[in-house]
Amino acid sequence: MIIKNAEDEKQWNEYVESHKEANFLQSWQWGEFHKSRGDIIIRRAIFDDKKIVGVYEGVVEDAKRGRYFEIAGGPILDWQNKETIELFRDDIEKQAKKNRCVFVRVRPQLELNDFSVKLFEKIGFKKAPMYLSVEYAGILNLDKSEEEILKGMRQRLRRALRKAEKNNIIVEKSTDPEKIREFYNIQLSTATRHSFIPFSEDFLYKQFKAFSKTGNATLYIAKYNDQILAENFMIFYGNEASYHYGVSTELGTKLSGAPLLHMEAMRDARKRGISRYNLWGIVDETDTKHRFYGVSVFKRGFGVDEYKYLPAQDLIIDKMKYPINWLVETVRRKIRHV
Repeated sequence: MIIKNAEDEKQWNEYVESHKEANFLQSWQWGEFHKSRGDIIIRRAIFDDKKIVGVYEGVVEDAKRGRYFEIAGGPILDWQNKETIELFRDDIEKQAKKNRCVFVRVRPQLELNDFSVKLFEKIGFKKAPMYLSVEYAGILNLDKSEEEILKGMRQRLRRALRKAEKNNIIVEKSTDPEKIREFYNIQLSTATRHSFIPFSEDFLYKQFKAFSKTGNATLYIAKYNDQILAENFMIFYGNEASYHYGVSTELGTKLSGAPLLHMEAMRDARKRGISRYNLWGIVDETDTKHRFYGVSVFKRGFGVDEYKYLPAQDLIIDKMKYPINWLVETVRRKIRHV
């Protein structure tokens, strides 16, 4: 087996999409999005002869506390194969040193259990002080019929759907990156109401453009009398439909436009042959002080299965500088209640 830079987009995506646990975080498009923002992308593939048997894609991030290399949602490989695991581990260390990184942060698509915890301990990782991407997700099984999903929803959410239909709320869809400008403006007001830091327009625009170009992203827009109520930025990749970002107006909160967008996206996911609808981040039901507690209540209303991934793991490269990063991130997480 050898590991080298990946150069074939089609071969890469075919391999990643063949793994049911994978999502867009290891897609070729995700790397292209980061490239468009001037980031350093490392995209490596493990080959057994000419066949790919493992991949990982990551971004080198610059921070005042120290440069680091992050790999979200990966690597994608056979976690029972000792040789591929060792190749991955040795290669990320090599790439991190080459790019003068203090540490490597990985959040693989592995369920949190004794096997995954011990595996990463064995190859030299330690639990990270800060999360990387979603670690606790609410996921719906789209192999269920729409009737079964509706039956599994909380009564309040079913009422919201009936209310939306009664009010003749319509759903529009778009793959035009220019529509993200409007999404961004609504996000600004949503951020003010819910006290979070919004993404930049450039960040959202380039991300949507990278995925809509290949038919993997759609913007769902709920309207009432030509007024926008809510918008969902959905990514369809492999076996997963991802509720990536969502925004709403004050009128949308009153008229319940958001649930209708999810139902429409679920229907489209089924047409694509997708069986997993990922509503992404939720927090523990007892964690009422967490800033995402409210949105978690909304997501649980759909009757999701709750899935915990192995938390982000750090491979320390520079033992002198890493403790500073650990302290800064530990304090930051407590202050932000995340």
